[in-house]
Amino acid sequence: MRVLFINNDGGGYAAPVEIADGTSVGKLFSQQLAHRDPSDYLIRVNRQATTEDQILNDGDRVSMTPVKIEGA
Repeated sequence: MRVLFINNDGGGYAAPVEIADGTSVGKLFSQQLAHRDPSDYLIRVNRQATTEDQILNDGDRVSMTPVKIEGA
């Protein structure tokens, strides 16, 4: 299954990523932003704030935006 992953950390980027059926937002976070703390990010699915346990669906748009910006 494929979702659009939008990383708004630093320079930011957007790219489609392949994930397994039944993947949760939390698992995608750990795959894409390893060694980061999810509580430091606003995570949205299809522009709606969500929790880590939400299961993703094919075609979802997932954005992860830091709420704490170093040096700001």
